Amino acid sequence: MRIEVVGRHFDMTDPIREYAERKAEKLPRHYDQIQMITFRVNGEDHHHTSEFMVELVIDVEHHNDFVATAKEHDVYKAIDQVIAKGVRQLTDFKDKLKTGKR
Repeated sequence: MRIEVVGRHFDMTDPIREYAERKAEKLPRHYDQIQMITFRVNGEDHHHTSEFMVELVIDVEHHNDFVATAKEHDVYKAIDQVIAKGVRQLTDFKDKLKTGKR
Protein backbone atom coordinates (compact mmCIF):
# COMPACT_ATOMS: atom_id res chain seq x y z
CA MET A 1 0.00 0.00 0.00
CA ARG A 2 1.35 3.40 -1.00
CA ILE A 3 0.64 6.61 0.86
CA GLU A 4 1.12 9.99 -0.82
CA VAL A 5 0.77 13.36 0.88
CA VAL A 6 0.70 16.28 -1.55
CA GLY A 7 0.55 19.98 -0.67
CA ARG A 8 -0.80 22.58 -3.08
CA HIS A 9 -0.43 26.31 -2.40
CA PHE A 10 0.95 25.17 0.91
CA ASP A 11 4.40 24.31 2.29
CA MET A 12 4.11 20.71 3.44
CA THR A 13 6.09 20.24 6.64
CA ASP A 14 7.44 16.94 7.90
CA PRO A 15 5.23 16.81 11.04
CA ILE A 16 2.07 17.26 8.95
CA ARG A 17 3.22 14.62 6.46
CA GLU A 18 4.07 12.15 9.25
CA TYR A 19 0.73 12.82 10.99
CA ALA A 20 -1.22 12.10 7.80
CA GLU A 21 0.81 8.94 7.10
CA ARG A 22 0.29 7.67 10.67
CA LYS A 23 -3.46 8.17 10.36
CA ALA A 24 -3.56 6.54 6.91
CA GLU A 25 -1.70 3.44 8.12
CA LYS A 26 -4.72 2.58 10.28
CA LEU A 27 -7.19 2.47 7.36
CA PRO A 28 -6.42 -1.15 6.28
CA ARG A 29 -7.84 -2.27 9.65
CA HIS A 30 -11.28 -1.40 8.29
CA TYR A 31 -10.87 -2.80 4.77
CA ASP A 32 -7.81 -4.79 3.68
CA GLN A 33 -7.92 -4.38 -0.12
CA ILE A 34 -6.58 -0.83 -0.20
CA GLN A 35 -3.97 -0.22 -2.89
CA MET A 36 -3.14 3.46 -2.48
CA ILE A 37 -4.04 6.39 -0.25
CA THR A 38 -3.57 10.00 -1.41
CA PHE A 39 -3.90 13.16 0.66
CA ARG A 40 -4.16 16.49 -1.13
CA VAL A 41 -3.76 19.45 1.20
CA ASN A 42 -4.75 22.80 -0.30
CA GLY A 43 -3.88 25.93 1.62
CA GLU A 44 -6.36 28.65 0.74
CA ASP A 45 -5.66 32.17 1.95
CA HIS A 46 -8.72 34.41 1.77
CA HIS A 47 -7.71 37.83 3.05
CA HIS A 48 -7.49 37.34 6.84
CA THR A 49 -8.79 33.80 7.22
CA SER A 50 -6.76 30.87 6.03
CA GLU A 51 -8.53 27.57 5.52
CA PHE A 52 -7.14 24.21 4.61
CA MET A 53 -9.02 21.87 2.34
CA VAL A 54 -7.92 18.25 2.66
CA GLU A 55 -8.99 15.63 0.16
CA LEU A 56 -8.52 11.92 0.80
CA VAL A 57 -8.60 9.48 -2.12
CA ILE A 58 -8.62 5.77 -1.26
CA ASP A 59 -7.93 3.45 -4.17
CA VAL A 60 -9.54 0.04 -3.56
CA GLU A 61 -9.36 -3.14 -5.64
CA HIS A 62 -12.40 -3.89 -7.83
CA HIS A 63 -14.24 -0.67 -6.94
CA ASN A 64 -14.20 3.03 -7.73
CA ASP A 65 -12.07 5.27 -5.56
CA PHE A 66 -13.48 6.55 -2.27
CA VAL A 67 -13.15 10.33 -1.93
CA ALA A 68 -13.61 12.40 1.22
CA THR A 69 -13.03 16.13 1.72
CA ALA A 70 -12.91 18.44 4.71
CA LYS A 71 -12.35 22.17 5.08
CA GLU A 72 -11.05 23.54 8.37
CA HIS A 73 -8.87 26.32 9.81
CA ASP A 74 -6.51 23.78 11.40
CA VAL A 75 -4.86 21.29 9.06
CA TYR A 76 -4.70 18.59 11.75
CA LYS A 77 -8.45 18.84 12.39
CA ALA A 78 -9.10 18.63 8.65
CA ILE A 79 -6.98 15.47 8.42
CA ASP A 80 -8.88 13.93 11.36
CA GLN A 81 -12.24 14.76 9.76
CA VAL A 82 -11.28 13.34 6.39
CA ILE A 83 -9.96 10.14 7.99
CA ALA A 84 -13.25 9.72 9.88
CA LYS A 85 -15.20 10.13 6.64
CA GLY A 86 -12.94 7.63 4.87
CA VAL A 87 -13.36 5.08 7.68
CA ARG A 88 -17.13 5.43 7.47
CA GLN A 89 -17.08 4.92 3.70
CA LEU A 90 -14.87 1.83 3.99
CA THR A 91 -16.91 0.22 6.77
CA ASP A 92 -20.20 0.91 4.95
CA PHE A 93 -18.78 -0.65 1.81
CA LYS A 94 -17.51 -3.69 3.71
CA ASP A 95 -20.91 -4.19 5.37
CA LYS A 96 -22.60 -3.84 2.00
CA LEU A 97 -20.36 -6.57 0.58
CA LYS A 98 -21.14 -8.90 3.47
CA THR A 99 -24.91 -8.48 3.46
CA GLY A 100 -25.56 -7.46 -0.14
CA LYS A 101 -26.37 -10.84 -1.68
CA ARG A 102 -28.60 -12.39 0.96
